[in-house]
Amino acid sequence: MADRLTGKRIMITGAAQGIGLAIAEAAAREGAALMLVDRDGDLLAASVEALRAGGAQVASYAADITDAAGIAQGVSRAKDEIGSINALVNNAGVNVFSEPLALSDDDWSRCFDINLNGAWNCCRAVLPDMLAAGEGAILNIASTHAFTIIPHTFPYPLAKHALMGLTKSLAIEYAPRQVRVNALAPGYVATQKVIDYWNSFPDPDAARTETMKLHPGGRIAEPEEIAMAAVFMVSNECRFMTGACLTVDGGMSILHHPA
Repeated sequence: MADRLTGKRIMITGAAQGIGLAIAEAAAREGAALMLVDRDGDLLAASVEALRAGGAQVASYAADITDAAGIAQGVSRAKDEIGSINALVNNAGVNVFSEPLALSDDDWSRCFDINLNGAWNCCRAVLPDMLAAGEGAILNIASTHAFTIIPHTFPYPLAKHALMGLTKSLAIEYAPRQVRVNALAPGYVATQKVIDYWNSFPDPDAARTETMKLHPGGRIAEPEEIAMAAVFMVSNECRFMTGACLTVDGGMSILHHPA
């Protein structure tokens, strides 16, 4: 086990699978203590068991991030089990894609409740202890949708643009008190969500091929590659970075036309 994150007590949301679990695994290898949060309690329990089997110090709490009281309870449990949270990774999110006028009110609310309000619930829960300690790091997992617009993905980009606004606002508000707030913007990542997306097409293999063509390197990211960027951003290696967004998308967002 390395020690880049020794002394970090990190809360990670959406941590039972995908990018969140990859971040948890990488953070554990680097010496962090973890509080993992996910709404799928069974899947979360299995992931926690695997991490503990590898020697990680892990607490967990099954909660939906839209439940502010539940998140506050999870933070309180973390204090008892691993100590006050001094780093947060807001990873939980949901894709909501629609043609604007076809979007239902329920889907509009679901998009913002999870992708924006949920992130704020978590920030609000951990910030008091960070401010009292005079140090902390918050990392919001955004998306390339936070600064680009793809047709037919409304209103997901709106929520991710707003998440960047939250990131920058909190960064400026709390920089004098030594709490850093940044964002990480992945593009396509080889998770089950992306596989499910490909499988939603009549020809999943063709959909996969088209996705790969969007990337100059001809491939998409592995969850571990996003996780190691997250490790850097919550570590003290970038202690002068705040209000910033690190893009990890293999060059996709700057490629004007697919190769």
